[in-house]
Amino acid sequence: RIAGEMGLMTVAVDGDAGAPCAGLADRFEHIDLKDKERIEELARALASGGNLAGIMTAGTDFSATVAWATERLGLPGIPYEAALDASDKERMRGCFARASLPSPAFAVFTGPPAPSVFGDCRAVITEKGRVPYPVVVKPVDNMGARGCRLARTPEELGRAVEDALCFSRSGRVIVEEYMDGPEFSVDALVYKGEMTVCGLADRHIFFPPYFIEMGHTLPAALDDADADAILRVFEAGARALGITHGAAKGDMKLTSRGPMIGEIAARLSGGYMSGWTYPYASGVSLTEGAVRIAIGEAPAGLAPKRRWTSAERACISIPGRVSAIRGVLEAETGQYVKQVFLRVKAGSTVRFPENNVAKCGNVISAAPSRELAAEAAEASARAVLIRLEAPDADTEAFLAGAGADFPPDAFGLSAQLREELGRMPDSSGVAAILSFPAFTDSGLTDYMGRSVGESLDAVRALTGLPLPLADGPETPGLLARDFWSALARGGYQGAVYTIDRLRGHGQG
Repeated sequence: RIAGEMGLMTVAVDGDAGAPCAGLADRFEHIDLKDKERIEELARALASGGNLAGIMTAGTDFSATVAWATERLGLPGIPYEAALDASDKERMRGCFARASLPSPAFAVFTGPPAPSVFGDCRAVITEKGRVPYPVVVKPVDNMGARGCRLARTPEELGRAVEDALCFSRSGRVIVEEYMDGPEFSVDALVYKGEMTVCGLADRHIFFPPYFIEMGHTLPAALDDADADAILRVFEAGARALGITHGAAKGDMKLTSRGPMIGEIAARLSGGYMSGWTYPYASGVSLTEGAVRIAIGEAPAGLAPKRRWTSAERACISIPGRVSAIRGVLEAETGQYVKQVFLRVKAGSTVRFPENNVAKCGNVISAAPSRELAAEAAEASARAVLIRLEAPDADTEAFLAGAGADFPPDAFGLSAQLREELGRMPDSSGVAAILSFPAFTDSGLTDYMGRSVGESLDAVRALTGLPLPLADGPETPGLLARDFWSALARGGYQGAVYTIDRLRGHGQG
């Protein structure tokens, strides 16, 4: 859309024949983004008419495909080898090590680790040295945190490597030293070697042993000294990778040892930062700047026009199959809310996220202050209520796993609350809820920030039942222990599922 507004004809390429928004382009070509030869062939056909000005990508890790085509056609871009360095994590870590930049120790595996690798529970032992536990395991060539997880022990390492291999196109897995401290995202444009930073955001990461980004807030809440230190390391990392023309996106950490590089890619960010939160916060179209660089023009108008805060927050679900979604209009019309993106609909299979592409949707806000932006996005995300079909084996298995490390309980009950819950009778119907004041008055919130009271309101909204609270177990049709257990384990979704199961159907 932005390229079209600049007077350019656009040709979109995607491996999904039904890719969202493909119709916005002047032309769509169904080509796998890994197939660099076919994309080069398309580019040559377009160039033969004298019409091809440039090639680019935004939030995908296919900058190497772009560089392959631009290098062969003499279009603006970075060398193909530099793009490989910026998209293959093994090559990337090697570049940082040779440049003596702060980056974690690492090792690469092409299969399950041999017993000699496991060491003495303090470090992973390799020919190149030791990588101390805990370690982060990830495929060298994927994105969205697919196959990425923390391993604290040799046993966890073996399972994590096997999982990560399933997500690697090249059959390689990187094991990295874990970096402590908060994480940040950086977007930047680079034109003729000169970098302009266009956004530094806080990343909100949850649910170990996985690294699930439940949102980001831009700009980051950092003092100038820490921000400058992070950006200096980021810029040095981009130079080490050879990103001299185009876009650079960084995942950075501020550790107890100072700033360290997570990853740097030769593209604009995904996760709604480059296309939404930065423009909402600054009034600057980062995408337009990237398009101009891709066609060989200098970007203009990159100075921020306003100093707002924009926040993005995710909606997630427990495992199951969606029967209905409620509250989207309320989410969209909240004050300061700019966008609501849903990835699921009735009939979709959902699961608790183990990576950043398994979330159910995202909400974006923009406001004059950080507090207003965060509150607006979080309230909007809580307004989206996802009801699951009942019965369902995946939902049943999840609800039976109370107290598991992963997926976590929606509400972390204390031992005292669990003991009190265990003394309750089983449910006998749906006329009333046996009161559980120790829980409802506990001040606990779920992983979306809902209080117990707000979760009960969501149950009432989805089921249509007034569900008064009852003080004693003598009330006919009482919801008791299994209801509260499901609420603690699966939040409002678990509680609604329990009611629907008792009623014998999923729609109420």
